[in-house]
Order: sequence, then C-alpha cells, then structure tokens
Amino acid sequence: MSTDVTAKTPAPAPSGKGGGAADGGLWGLVLNGMRRNMRQYGMLIALGLIVTLFAVWTDGDLLLPRNVSNLVLQNSHILILAIGMMMVIIAGHIDLSVGSLTAFVGALAAVLMVKNDMPWPLAVLLCLAIGAVAGAVQGFFIAYGGIPSFIVTLAGMLIFRGLTEIFLEGQTLGPFPEGEQKIGMGFLPEVGPETNYHNLTLLLGLVLIAAVLLQELRDRRRQKSFSLDVLPRNLFLLKLVAVTAAILTVTLLLASYKGAPIVLLVLGVLVVGYSYVMRNSVFGRHIYAIGGNLPAAKLSGVKDKKVTFSVFLNMGMLAALAGLVVAARLNAASPKAGLNFELEAIASAFIGGASMSGGVGTVLGAIIGGLVLGVLNNGMNLLSVGTDWQQVIKGLALLAAVGFDVWNKRKVGS
Repeated sequence: MSTDVTAKTPAPAPSGKGGGAADGGLWGLVLNGMRRNMRQYGMLIALGLIVTLFAVWTDGDLLLPRNVSNLVLQNSHILILAIGMMMVIIAGHIDLSVGSLTAFVGALAAVLMVKNDMPWPLAVLLCLAIGAVAGAVQGFFIAYGGIPSFIVTLAGMLIFRGLTEIFLEGQTLGPFPEGEQKIGMGFLPEVGPETNYHNLTLLLGLVLIAAVLLQELRDRRRQKSFSLDVLPRNLFLLKLVAVTAAILTVTLLLASYKGAPIVLLVLGVLVVGYSYVMRNSVFGRHIYAIGGNLPAAKLSGVKDKKVTFSVFLNMGMLAALAGLVVAARLNAASPKAGLNFELEAIASAFIGGASMSGGVGTVLGAIIGGLVLGVLNNGMNLLSVGTDWQQVIKGLALLAAVGFDVWNKRKVGS
C-alpha cells in the first residue's frame, strides 16, 4: 500500500544529493524540497504557472474578481465529481457513468420540483438518496458480482442517459425554485458594517488561514514525534507564507465581488471531510489498501467487497450532488447535460496525481487537477481559443501530467 501520508523517507539526515540544503541558502532549500516532494508539489507548481501565464496573456482578466467567482461556479460540479472519482481510482476502479447520472438526477429534480411542485429541500434529499442507490446498484454488481467496473459503469452511462431522455421527453425543463437555484448560483449574505469588501467572506478566509496553519503545525509535530522526515524549518516557513498568501489573495478577490459562492462552502466541507476520511479513518486506509495490493489487503482482513461497494455508493451520491449543482446553475434540466463530465472528472484525478494502477492519490490532488482543467478552460475562453484547440490542449495537459507521474515513479524507483 502506498499513500501520500505514508510516502516519507526515513528520518536520518540525508547526505549527498538529498543533504546539504543548508549550504545553498533558501533557494537551495526550495530546490531540495521540490526534488524530495516532486510528486506532491508538481501539479501545484503547474497550476501556479498556468494561472500566471493566462493572467499575463489575458492582461489580468483571468484574476478579475468577477472572473474568479465565475471560475468557481463553472467548475464546482467537476470538482465534486473529481473527489469521488479519485476515491474510485484509488480503489483500483473507474466510473464512466457519472456524467449520465448527473444528467439523470438533474432531470429527476426538475420533474419533482417543476412538474410536481415538491418542496425543494425534500426533493434535494430524495435526489441524493436516489443517486446513492444508483451508485450502490453499480457497486453491488462490481463488488459482489465480480463484473469489471468499466463494463458496469459503461452500461450505467447508457442506462442513465436513456432515462434522462425519457424523464424529460427530449425537452429542457425549468425554472427551479429560488432555494434550489441558490445551491448553484447563490452567494453568502451581506452582514456587518458597510465596507468595500464582503465581510463574511473575509471572516471565513481568516478562519481558513488559521485552520490551515494550525493543521500544518500539528502535522509537523506529529511527523517529528514519529521520527519522520520533515521539511527544513526555513522551507516550512516559506510554505506557510505561500499558502497564506494564496488563500488571502483568493479571499480578497471573492470578497471584492459578491462574496463566496454557496457552492464553494459546500465544496470546502467536502474537501475537508473527505481528506480527513482518506487520511485518518480505517475506511480511507482500506481504500488505499485494496487499490495498492488487493491480495495483501485480503490477507490482512480487509473486507474488499464492502469497501468497493461503499466507494461506488459514495460516488453515486456525489454525482447526484453535482447534478443538483449543475441544474441549479443552469436553472433548468437538459437531456444534453453532463456530457463528458466523466472524462473531466477522470482527467482531474489523473492530473492531480492518481495512479492508473490504484492505491495512490489524494482528495486535494483531485481538486488541484480539476482547477488545472478549469483554469485552462477559462483562460482559453478569455483568449477566444476555439473548442477544437481547447480539446487538443487539454488532452496534451493530461498526457503531460501522466507522463510526468510515470517519469517521477521510475526516477524514485531507480
């Protein structure tokens, strides 16, 4: 089993190429840290470079507050799907049905809320439950039926796409109630005195910075207590400054427009919750175990079928949530919704560091991968790049990310 949590080198101070960081000053520490944590920071650095390049090419339009807010709203559903897809891939499977299931749940929500006037909170809960059931059915065939996930979810993709057409009778259905619309398009309310910024967003940003810094310090202390290798002190401080600056920049950009979108809060809860599950819970470690080495996991007593079943059930529920977000943002359910969402989610997971062989990946990596694709989409739209070339460039980005991962693994193994 290999996870990013455990992929650390032994504690003794390295020598030769790994040591001597102190001799090269801060730049030497940065280069040394990057060499030793290339897999962890590679895509984060790539994201920073892509943002910088498009910010220059668009004369700063990419980082305008309104565009940053739109970037969040337009990519939130892919990020939600990417979290679940990362877990599926870590477990050693794939899910091709999430795009069609997203469209199906959006259609179901429209039928319940628009045609039958069902209260939107009740309809949302019902849609999430049906998404979970859909994922559970697929998980049952995969885990207990022994059918490859590729086949089961390919069938699911066709079934849910067909059901979407049947539910909507080939037509677009809307608009949704105001409460449902806010899930995909709403912003946090204004509170406090009149300022040039959205006060509640500023407060949440400061709380987030404090939480991240405390967590980083806590992780460093815990690694030291287990005699694990940690970043040199100066490099660790540089990392804290960079993280604080990044969060503060995004906070100020959002706070200078309409504030944080509601869906960003939903996404934040998902990232924190699923990151904790994958890093600290028995269930999360069992997912890494069955994806990394299934025979060894079975010998260790891991109930692989139950874990696989749960992973697909969870994927179905997240796909339902993404479907509700998309339907809310478009304020309508369309038979063509969700096209290629599965490919975007899979690409996000692989760009974010997932391994095709399973057992490797993080929730935060999936988010970074999704943001890489989102910034590419947004930046190319601002530059009026045609959709044909956008597909080519995104394909090359995916190929480069996976190629880098393969090269990095060979380098580490050699």
